Amino acid sequence: MTVLPDTTTKPAAPLKVPEKMRAWVLGRPHELKLVEKPVPQPGVAEVLVRIGATAVCGTDLEVISHGEPALVQGGLPFEKNFTPGHEYMGTVVKLGPGVDEFAVGERVAVEIHAGCGRCERCREGMYTACTNYGMNYAGHDKGHRANGFTTDGGFAEYAVNHVNTMVRVPAGMSDEEATLIVTAGTATYGLDVLGGLIAGQTLVVTGPGPIGLMTVGVAKALGANPVILVGTRQDAKRLEIGRQLGADAVVCVDDEDPVEAVKRITAGRGAHYVMECSGAPQAVNQAARMVSRGGRICLAAFAKEPVLVDMAYIVSNNIYLFGIRGEGKSATRRAASLIEQKRFSPKLIHTHTFSFDQVPAAIRQSRERIDDAIKVVVKM
Repeated sequence: MTVLPDTTTKPAAPLKVPEKMRAWVLGRPHELKLVEKPVPQPGVAEVLVRIGATAVCGTDLEVISHGEPALVQGGLPFEKNFTPGHEYMGTVVKLGPGVDEFAVGERVAVEIHAGCGRCERCREGMYTACTNYGMNYAGHDKGHRANGFTTDGGFAEYAVNHVNTMVRVPAGMSDEEATLIVTAGTATYGLDVLGGLIAGQTLVVTGPGPIGLMTVGVAKALGANPVILVGTRQDAKRLEIGRQLGADAVVCVDDEDPVEAVKRITAGRGAHYVMECSGAPQAVNQAARMVSRGGRICLAAFAKEPVLVDMAYIVSNNIYLFGIRGEGKSATRRAASLIEQKRFSPKLIHTHTFSFDQVPAAIRQSRERIDDAIKVVVKM
């Protein structure tokens, strides 16, 4: 009889963990304070992660300045000892009761959303659209978690994560690059929503920010052809990185009308899909005119103000319009697999690194796009 090797994850003793940790907390709008907090303890189906690096996301900037879309203890996150930051990675240092899916010492990247696991959307796999969003505090605890939005996030030395939110970091990948797995996961989720099977299909990506650039990389890895990246003259460096990630054509809206450019590149047919990552006021109307009849548009950016949309054009041309939040349906795991296979390189968008003590400076670097900052990472 052949005896197969035991490949199950073995429980390991927890690493030494202090009782207190340093963490940045949100005071008034735009105010971050470095404080000492108790190290959180993992519960059932949770692990404690010693954070290695945290990337700054555009949504972090919105949370720190305006509060939304964070929802802490039923309201805005200000003056609640809340730690923002949601794109982080680290090392498992302690397991909660009954956890055997991961082992102490493993490096992991984390998703933001755990969801409640009990609502209709969570049971459909749409945990980023959990109907119990924010319901995770005394008297109103439905089990929802979204680290950096409704529960403490990654601008700290330790964080608790549900086992469903974690993906192993491929061997040889740096901490900084590992923080970008979640960004690639959001791009992958958007392409899933658009249809998933995009080999040989035309995709336009509007807005060469981190999600837009990762969408280019993921789409080319999945066979989209051609991929067209749209940006402004200010985005020249980002457009060039888009080419390195596989964009077949780039369009500068300061030099030509983006709708006409897409029509030209597609020989008048229009694109099958548009992934809108800019949040610009006219982005939806322009996207509708970039796609062919029956085309699909996915919105992945927050617009700063309500916008007018030409509904008649969308309806008369049978155009499908989708919106996504985050990195749903385990898309992060698929993105990590593509990165491990070296189908694209997320490290191309990592431009600046700061130390943990410099979190406010990292936030400013990202907000003001100083020195053409794209993805700013805080390294422990």
